[in-house]
Amino acid sequence: MILKICGITSQEDAEAAIDAGATAIGFNFYAASPRYIAPEQARAIASPAGVLRVGVFVNLERARITEIARIAALDVAQLHGDETPAEYPATLAVWKAARVGTGFDLSLYDQCPAEALLLDGPADGLYGGAGYVFDWRLAGVATRRIILAGGLDASNVAEAIALVRPWGVDACSRIERAPGKKDHGKMRAFLEAAKEAFRS
Repeated sequence: MILKICGITSQEDAEAAIDAGATAIGFNFYAASPRYIAPEQARAIASPAGVLRVGVFVNLERARITEIARIAALDVAQLHGDETPAEYPATLAVWKAARVGTGFDLSLYDQCPAEALLLDGPADGLYGGAGYVFDWRLAGVATRRIILAGGLDASNVAEAIALVRPWGVDACSRIERAPGKKDHGKMRAFLEAAKEAFRS
């Protein structure tokens, strides 16, 4: 079970997320994102063993992803661009993000070699997620590891988990007080609701 808080930019937010039960924290290395963090800054944010450190990337060369992963001590590369399997980094796990819109066909990813698919909402041409909820029924019956993202918070995560039964969930914009600044109350409420739903 993955409980991921993305867009972490400070030690304070990382500690609050982990204390509330997050099993993964995400750092956004997409320069156009308001949640962008430099690799050296991400490295300075400590996390205990067992909590996955995930880097969000968009169309970076494999060598650069590998370099950032080394600097920031990452465990997972979450790829939101047009990367092909040949461009996946070989030194860490890969979660491939897919935008879910009308006509989405999960079977198109049957041969994707990523450890998991992260299903995100439509983003109006933006990369790295935009906080939009998608119709969770379009996820279909998953035969592989699915991480649900896109507009999740305490008000809807239980419904999403009940419908899709994913491997994990990922929240960012709806648990913030400003881009890259977490609302600790909303974050804790989201994680508590997700944990309860996974136990059901």
